[in-house]
Amino acid sequence: MLQVYDPRNASILIHVGGELVSREDAGVSPFDSAVQGGDAVWEGLRLYDGRIFGLAQHLARLRSSARALAFAEIPSDRAIRRAIHETLEANGMDDGVHVRLTLTRGLKTTSGMDPRLNVSGPTLIVLAEWKAPVYDTSGLRLITSSVRRFPPDTLDPKIHHCNLIQSILAKIEANVAGADDALMLDRQGFIAETNATHLFFVENGVLRTPRLTACPEGVTRETVLELCAEDGVSTEIADLTLTEAYRSDEAFCSGTMGELASVIEIDGRAIGDGRPGAHTIALAERYRAHARATAESILDAGTDR
Repeated sequence: MLQVYDPRNASILIHVGGELVSREDAGVSPFDSAVQGGDAVWEGLRLYDGRIFGLAQHLARLRSSARALAFAEIPSDRAIRRAIHETLEANGMDDGVHVRLTLTRGLKTTSGMDPRLNVSGPTLIVLAEWKAPVYDTSGLRLITSSVRRFPPDTLDPKIHHCNLIQSILAKIEANVAGADDALMLDRQGFIAETNATHLFFVENGVLRTPRLTACPEGVTRETVLELCAEDGVSTEIADLTLTEAYRSDEAFCSGTMGELASVIEIDGRAIGDGRPGAHTIALAERYRAHARATAESILDAGTDR
């Protein structure tokens, strides 16, 4: 599964460090912490009819991650919302857009990993691209990666950081195997997530998803669980093994970039009848309608904290 380039993105303007610059001119200093050590946090947002779904939750997670990394300064929600608004307005974007927020620790006075070398404040990057949900709706094929997800005592997954080497290594394995993405296990062998999304499995009418021991908190994941509670669908959060994945009636992944996408094969084993299942299709439609109906105005609720 390779994302398709949209030619409209050739002329986008990107918000970098407080300025809107062209794609060709956008860049960060070699002294920026993101370049020096992946010392940055990020969020993915999706735009629906000029509004962003779960914006407050995403900004809260961004702030939580930056605080966990002891950023000396974090822009206010109002400032970040304003930067998002300016970026979308400058690009004439209203729908079918994915926004990647990146907040780095900022510039260092000299090369090195010590945060005390950062004295100029953080760098905020707002990258908005024309991008529809990226996954093939006919179903995804996964392989299990040999790369294990870190537990909290190694690198807490609740920090939504920009060091994505684990995910990249797992994605390489999926590419070599001819799969769409990689399923990743934790150190004990339980299912964590894919290299890019959370996972759900349907078995005997119960929707099951892994615990957050070795995967990040997810806005889309939480929304799926809330919608199921509203609709009376039984759910279970538990340690799940590959055997439980293989025998599931349906499976799907969730995330802002691709919304909800069916998984039809894992490690060469068909999931269910090898086609997107009824529960998955219905829930994907329910989620999409909910996201569009409840998306937030970008400038309405910013607060200076």
